[in-house]
Amino acid sequence: MSTSQQPASSSSSPVSPAAPERPPEPPSRTSPGSSPETGSGTPTGGTRRGIGAAVWGGYAAAVWAAVYGIVALNWTISGKGFPFGPDAFTRSSPLLREVSPQAGAPVFAAVLLVTTVALLAMAGRHAVMPGRALRVSLLAFGWTVTAVLLVGVPTVDVLALTGYAPMLILGAPFGWPSDVDYSRVLDWSLLNQFWSLAGGFLLAFAVLSWQRRSRGACSRCGRDDDHRPGDGLRVLAWSRRATITAVVIPLLYAASRFAWAVHIPLGIDDAMLRFLWDSGAVWAGLGLASFATVGAILTLGLVRRWGEVFPRWVVGLAGRRVPVKLAVIPAAYVVPIVITGGIGIMTSPELVNMTGYSPVLIATHLLWPLWGVALAVATYAYYLRRRGACRTCGREG
Repeated sequence: MSTSQQPASSSSSPVSPAAPERPPEPPSRTSPGSSPETGSGTPTGGTRRGIGAAVWGGYAAAVWAAVYGIVALNWTISGKGFPFGPDAFTRSSPLLREVSPQAGAPVFAAVLLVTTVALLAMAGRHAVMPGRALRVSLLAFGWTVTAVLLVGVPTVDVLALTGYAPMLILGAPFGWPSDVDYSRVLDWSLLNQFWSLAGGFLLAFAVLSWQRRSRGACSRCGRDDDHRPGDGLRVLAWSRRATITAVVIPLLYAASRFAWAVHIPLGIDDAMLRFLWDSGAVWAGLGLASFATVGAILTLGLVRRWGEVFPRWVVGLAGRRVPVKLAVIPAAYVVPIVITGGIGIMTSPELVNMTGYSPVLIATHLLWPLWGVALAVATYAYYLRRRGACRTCGREG
């Protein structure tokens, strides 16, 4: 992103023209026995907060893995409850569609219990700091399990429910939609997918914190003594292209649904359009299109001034800085479910047998994994640009 688009108030930005002419003195090199957060043997209050987050994050992830591991042991012993495989085909991800309960349940249990042990080794003030080979092995294992939980377990149903959520929440008190059985929508298989997402985010936080600490960097921000303010410029340079990609793809999806709502068969034949109107599915599509459009507009805020400072029409907040987490946390949730939703559509056996839909319309859905990756890059660049000095280690840039 060019520096001309940085708001004047973002003095903490590494590329802001308002940055101080004389950078602060870098912290001293970490001496043996010192805290990797500050480079000194006496942690500051900020360091205690940073270490505290790493501690609770690691232990929370370990508890989650232990609970899920015990549940998987119950699947193994009882032979019931396994939420994947051929018997749950419509609610199984591509990775787990053909996994039988007899084979999958014990593997789940073993992996989750081993994950619990690994997370306990990474958690706490006295987390293990092994040699290079063991460190790489632990990180590879931790990130693999995290990726499976975030992208391998969820299905397109998570994305669909997220899109339908506003309609379901607003319509529930009025009995609309009338044909929705919430007990079937929120069944065990779908609840398990949300549980896996929650665990995936906990694992990501725990593994990332330990990865940073084990290389002597700040567990909160990842910066170390060798960090330079320009280290994130390459990501920032990609932010505009990534943001445009993450805006255009959902708008392509929304365009067809808006067209159907006004009786224009964009990407479908007349028979399919009649079916959508007769079944009422066109209104569900309109709701999803509205959700996608709002998401695209908010994504654009990642590179616009109003994404950093609330505009004057926001009553009560006009002129105040937008909290970084207000943009980052929702985007972090959307990234994996968009990617897994796209993968689910791409690998669906029904894709080749779909009738009434044009190849161009189907292709817009196949772009969803790219949408997720682009949104991740755009959000990370936004975070780098706005994060400022770390409250734990004091480093900037």
